[in-house]
Amino acid sequence: MYKQVLKVALVSMALFCFQPGFAGFSSSAQMPEVREIQFEWARLYYMDEFLNVNYRELESLVEKADQIAAEHPQNAEALVWDAIVMSTMAEKKGGLGALSLVKQAKLKLEQAEAIDPTVLGGSVYASLGTLYSKVPGWPFGFGSDEKAEKYFKKALAINPQGLDINYFFAEYLADNGDQQLALEYVDKALQAPPMAERPVADKGRREQALKLRESLIGS
Repeated sequence: MYKQVLKVALVSMALFCFQPGFAGFSSSAQMPEVREIQFEWARLYYMDEFLNVNYRELESLVEKADQIAAEHPQNAEALVWDAIVMSTMAEKKGGLGALSLVKQAKLKLEQAEAIDPTVLGGSVYASLGTLYSKVPGWPFGFGSDEKAEKYFKKALAINPQGLDINYFFAEYLADNGDQQLALEYVDKALQAPPMAERPVADKGRREQALKLRESLIGS
């Protein structure tokens, strides 16, 4: 019994710091339903202060994203955004329930990769890299720094100037103790072209990048 309680606590702590935040990816999604998910996510995550967001409101967004992905199983953008909102729900939920959600998100991303690995400017690989870097490893989860770095580099090969991918890779490098290289990538993130069609997500991600840069300079 003690071991089971300890296991639950460790998973919960590991996922508490999990920040999916994939929604800054620049997109020209053709489906209005997917664009609606994007804008709603940005409102909840950035404008409504995520920690104060009502759980049911986020749950409703997950249900909507699930439905869109189910109705359009060959649409890679719909699958990616379903994974994004699932991962966000995991951050809100925590514990073993969160681990189940990120496993589902990983499956959705792998399905999107099989359809179009370049969708949303490499967001499939950036998202998988973030999952592998944030989720605990065996026996609690599937996390792996080796796989995370592989996916980040694939994303960078597709979209070397992207705001999100450079931010996520910088965060990964910082978490693994490479402050100098992390600073280089966070600077690339801040120099990325603005996502004019997604101003809320663009502003929110740049604020995160600035905070990361300040922490790197101060460390």
